[in-house]
Amino acid sequence: MAKDKLMDFDAALELFEPVLGFEVHVELNTKTKMFSSAPNPADPANHTAGPNTLVRPVDMGLPGSLPVVNEQAVRYSISLGLALGCSIAPWSRFARKNYFYPDLGKNYQISQYDEPIAFEGEVQIELSDGTIIDVPIERAHMEEDAGKLTHMGGSTGRIQGAEYSLVDYNRAGVPLVEIVTKPILGAEHRAPEIAKAYVSTIRDIVRSLGISEARMERGNLRCDANVSIRPRGQEKLGTRTETKNVNSMRSVERAVRYEIQRQAAILAAGGTITQETRHWHEDTGMTSPGRPKSDADDYRYFPEPDLLPVVPAPALIEQLRAELPEPPVARRRRLKGEWGFTDLEFQDVANGGILAEVEATIAAGASPASARKWWTGEIARVANAEGREASDLVSPADVAALQLLVEAGTLTDKLARQVLEGVIAGEGTPQQVVDARGLAVVSDDGALIAAIDEALAAQPDVLAKIQDGKVQAAGAVIGAVMKAMKGQADAARVRELILERAAQ
Repeated sequence: MAKDKLMDFDAALELFEPVLGFEVHVELNTKTKMFSSAPNPADPANHTAGPNTLVRPVDMGLPGSLPVVNEQAVRYSISLGLALGCSIAPWSRFARKNYFYPDLGKNYQISQYDEPIAFEGEVQIELSDGTIIDVPIERAHMEEDAGKLTHMGGSTGRIQGAEYSLVDYNRAGVPLVEIVTKPILGAEHRAPEIAKAYVSTIRDIVRSLGISEARMERGNLRCDANVSIRPRGQEKLGTRTETKNVNSMRSVERAVRYEIQRQAAILAAGGTITQETRHWHEDTGMTSPGRPKSDADDYRYFPEPDLLPVVPAPALIEQLRAELPEPPVARRRRLKGEWGFTDLEFQDVANGGILAEVEATIAAGASPASARKWWTGEIARVANAEGREASDLVSPADVAALQLLVEAGTLTDKLARQVLEGVIAGEGTPQQVVDARGLAVVSDDGALIAAIDEALAAQPDVLAKIQDGKVQAAGAVIGAVMKAMKGQADAARVRELILERAAQ
């Protein structure tokens, strides 16, 4: 892949103004698909299903099969629209979006076009320094997902160079809500940070609603980042590119920065920007060309003849509005105040995507400080090393139970890390791991005195040093005792017993 020429980011912002836009796709975790009775692979219960096992004739576009709208998906879509500050359409309908994809058995996608379920909203995002930005929402519409292609025989896993492709229709028909922003102006140097904060806020909203796992690495939440730049002082928007399906918050930030630098280099050299989709490459931190980007007219939308319009009852809309959770910005500020975290401490939690886990750990009995310590420390370290989500490793209840064992003196911090290792490995609760591995702190004076006597016998001069007032010499004995007892001795009690022995 040829390397693009890039302009320095600060230099690019001196010449050009960035304009952003985002299309975020949210997979809804309903039990069944959008238009069929097939089990929904976005439901956690179906994550391990084999290829083409969660399908019905509708999903594969077989002749004679007819779609039926999933009522729960409509309710979830309305809730999400309300949480985005949108108006809910009293009457909306589905349309056929015509384009050929090998993983769309019908050769069209059932979506919504000019009559979406939700429109004209606004969502607040908070940047790292506390700055609040209002992001304008154009629409949130319902649609179905396509299947998944696996390209075989090539070296890159992409269609170029592949010998053949396999299609899995499990994902075909999964209910989606696509959230489309209006152009975001005035982002300037903070454009990459705004991109990350916006997608993070959408994730927080859908998780708090309970309508999606919103796991980017699993495709539950997918972001298409639209970026254009225009010369300073020009009112006309520049030609945009759409970087598709970026699968992490960090990648969203990096992709926006990269596109600003790439486009600036092209325009500064007298070139033009091609309106196209682009692919993000996590390994190289680069984007590459995809396909020319079609405008809406090219999709030949027309009303879906097999589905009736969606007409939600006003009472239902008001019921769902009353059930909305606290907005993300307000929730973050409340929790930060309740927990007494500094700005940096709270950002560590928020940026790690573990706000809900820390909150649940505190609710289970841990202090805010200890909950933050475990989730941003040892658990985050293991998650990064194993390439997994921290929330997949251990439950908040187990983290709270582990901390309570430390506070009760049953475990030292070192022993607690070993217990955590056992919990992550599936050996049971913290107490079960302690019992099975025999990891509890030894506080029995008889056992400790025996170990102390053995250590003193090996270092006969230490006792005299302590008696001469050199109390720090006790450290050598404490270390020997801890080593002999494999870290399970109560170090504070060992120190007390050594000083008692020296006083005799």
